[in-house]
Amino acid sequence: MKVVTQLPVSIFKEGKQFVAYTPALDLSTSGKSYDEVKNRFQEIVGIFFEELVKKGTLEEVLTSLGWQKVKKQWEPPLVVSQGLEKVSLPIC
Repeated sequence: MKVVTQLPVSIFKEGKQFVAYTPALDLSTSGKSYDEVKNRFQEIVGIFFEELVKKGTLEEVLTSLGWQKVKKQWEPPLVVSQGLEKVSLPIC
């Protein structure tokens, strides 16, 4: 059975690598290009869920990550805002 949902994903560049990160699963992956990291992200999310189901820990892990079960379907936490915040760092 396949379930389709939308996950918040940030994709950024670190040096020559692209990194995709979702706070909904606290999961990230990297790739050499934007397209590669998007494909690897799809793959790693699939593997993540397959392992949770295989180990019988789906409900425990998703609940700990803030997911909620609504009408027999899991929904990720809603990102209300994403942006840049100016912070003062105590680094000399």
